[in-house]
Amino acid sequence: MADAIKKQFGAESELIKGGGGIFDVKVNGKLIYSKHKTGRFPEHQEIFDAVGARSGG
Repeated sequence: MADAIKKQFGAESELIKGGGGIFDVKVNGKLIYSKHKTGRFPEHQEIFDAVGARSGG
């Protein structure tokens, strides 16, 4: 996912270890995706769309 984000947006991302299978995506400290809430891992395009909406692009 980090490589896909870098390729799509030219932005560095960081994987932060958590527990219990949690996978959250935050942009500028704001939660844009939570595996805990959806019960599944996101598709890359879902994250791209959410990042684009947060950044105005």
